[in-house]
Amino acid sequence: MSLRKSVFLGVTTLSAAVAVAAFGGPVAARAAAVNLSAVFAPTSVWTSGYGGGYTITNRGDAAATGWTVEFDLPAGSAVSSSWSSVRTQAGQHYRFTNAGFNGTIAPGGSASFGFNVAGTGRPAACTVNGLPCDGGGQVTTTPTTPATPPPATTTPPPTGDVVDVSTAAQLQAALANAVPGQAIRLAPGTYRGSFVTTKAGTAANPIRLSGPANAVLINDGPAGDAPGCPVPAAGWDSGYGLWLFGAPYWTLSGFTVQESKKGIVADNSPHTTIDGVTVHHVDEEAVHFRRSSADSVLKNSTITYTGLVQPGYGEGVYLGSANSNWGCHGNSGGVDRGDRIQVLDNHIGPFVAAEPIDVKEGTFDGVIRGNTFDGRGITGQNSADSWIDVKGIGYTIEANTGTFAPPGVFANGYENHNTSTSPSFDNGCGNVWRDNRSDLGGVGEYAIKISSVSKCAVRPNVVYASNTVTNARAGLTNIPVTP
Repeated sequence: MSLRKSVFLGVTTLSAAVAVAAFGGPVAARAAAVNLSAVFAPTSVWTSGYGGGYTITNRGDAAATGWTVEFDLPAGSAVSSSWSSVRTQAGQHYRFTNAGFNGTIAPGGSASFGFNVAGTGRPAACTVNGLPCDGGGQVTTTPTTPATPPPATTTPPPTGDVVDVSTAAQLQAALANAVPGQAIRLAPGTYRGSFVTTKAGTAANPIRLSGPANAVLINDGPAGDAPGCPVPAAGWDSGYGLWLFGAPYWTLSGFTVQESKKGIVADNSPHTTIDGVTVHHVDEEAVHFRRSSADSVLKNSTITYTGLVQPGYGEGVYLGSANSNWGCHGNSGGVDRGDRIQVLDNHIGPFVAAEPIDVKEGTFDGVIRGNTFDGRGITGQNSADSWIDVKGIGYTIEANTGTFAPPGVFANGYENHNTSTSPSFDNGCGNVWRDNRSDLGGVGEYAIKISSVSKCAVRPNVVYASNTVTNARAGLTNIPVTP
């Protein structure tokens, strides 16, 4: 073949390839790419600071396998705490990389992390993986053939005795349409949204919501205009991770709630059972039995990292309501009668910012047994400086194990207080402590501190000799011990 003919054939071949491309012939598929954006939103604001976080969204068509968000804060503002990320700092420049559980973001998916700021300055000069946070660039990965997008689907109302859900929309539909005897089962994954139910089970046919520990509920709220008292309302997101409202006879088991304003709230939902759940990294309290959610049980569960935004309101478990809130929550003759609630065999702490358990006035005859309290991180804010503060009446507190070590503020292991209320009750009276083991870390004064003997003359508090204490500055208790 002559050189001229060889060159001609080469040009012809190239021209044909160009023509095929120009007229829609087969070409190599473009490389799939990651395109991350990161959007900041405040979640709570107070006088000297605020809480907020970033949501990282993958707008590309390949999975992201890690992320890094960086930003600057102005002088006078500083990140005081953070979660769901690994934080480093150089002066006023902050760098957050993904935690182990939220580094992979599928196309169309998202991940989030949060933080608290001391000061009022907002983040500036944000980048995600080195690019502007508005998602201005792409990171090339391996070539792939573009997939045909699936047809749009809707979430039909769930039916049947067993309802399996795997998306937030499916879970919301299942909660909205639940019927007695139904079992709602969560697949592993992250469920992000507002999750509330007003559907009641029955004693014979409770409603069950269950899932593995890696089925995670997150509520990025609150949002919208809140009503005067917390009730489900159109256009308002409470920010609660899971909210039962007027929904008695539910059993919740196995799953996780995190990164929400509150963890699990039961309002006017007696006979609620919470078994083996995990609640962590929430702005305020982890589990709240409110509005006379009597005869309920919390057992075998783990609670850590509460009060991230308002430490003084970061209880692990909250039974009833303070009488100052009975105007909203006092639905039993003007009182929040969260009676006969049992808190059994849970692990509460560390870094529960307020009391691991706060027992409010006007509640009766609960049982707190077999729990482990890790007092590290109790803040002392809003008088939170013990494992349990008992203002209720007739509680049995037994076979619990409590420890304290820095950091934190710690006065006594167990305290009681006699709060005056109208109508009048023997608040803080008639409670019994037995078989509790306390290690006060050389910081706490008494294992069990009784605030008044005279106010409980009719229904005295009883501290049995079976309680033990180590590393106390004063001793077991400040009242005579019952053999």
